[in-house]
Amino acid sequence: MLAVERHERILEQLDKNKIIKVSELSKLLDVTEKTIRGDLEILEKRGLLKRIHGGAVLVEDEGRMLPIAERQLGHSDVKEAIAREAVKLIQPNDTILMDGGSTTIAIAKLLGAFPITVITNDLKIANVLLSKHNVRLMVLGGTRIDSSSSLMGAQATEMLSKMRVNRLFFGTTGVSIEHGLTVFNSIHADWKKQIIACADHITLLADSTKFEKVALIQFASIQDVNEIVTDTNLDETIKENLRDREINLHFAEI
Repeated sequence: MLAVERHERILEQLDKNKIIKVSELSKLLDVTEKTIRGDLEILEKRGLLKRIHGGAVLVEDEGRMLPIAERQLGHSDVKEAIAREAVKLIQPNDTILMDGGSTTIAIAKLLGAFPITVITNDLKIANVLLSKHNVRLMVLGGTRIDSSSSLMGAQATEMLSKMRVNRLFFGTTGVSIEHGLTVFNSIHADWKKQIIACADHITLLADSTKFEKVALIQFASIQDVNEIVTDTNLDETIKENLRDREINLHFAEI
């Protein structure tokens, strides 16, 4: 097992259990406790966990990226504001690709005023759009990953390879000028690489708390993004760095 695969499994266990033990991880991953301690040291340096005697726990600060479920439920007002700003970018008869996520679900709820085509792999987004007569809906097939509402796999990849869309709306776990866009899961990273490749215009949806955060696996550089919809709390230095890279910024008032 590669180190990045171990790190992914370690963070999965931490996300589920809030505390992890070296001895249990050693058995689970079939490596020595020395190897696990080295892994935990690396992950602590990256700010993804805090080591304790015999194991590790979640980082205790407001900007932490775990647990994932708690993070996804937070900042709902900000996400809805970002969604309202993002909808302004959509033109009648556009074909848009929407990745799964709480902000893209909020966008889906606002659609329907004019005709568009929406392609998605997310069952929650599809359910929201079912009753909207102005939305031509296409759902990518695949297999549900864990408890998420997104479908991924060979079937979805094959369908994507034959498509070209006007605009992609998607999110990420971490956004960094230096380290790009990152997530915790390799399956999600591979998927996001694929959806970026089939869109003419790449629109990232990210609230200000996600900036200068780095998760485990990079799937794109910041230069791969055409524009970002975020909120007005974004740091001024980050704004300048993004504009220097000719990335368009749209700010949701909160």
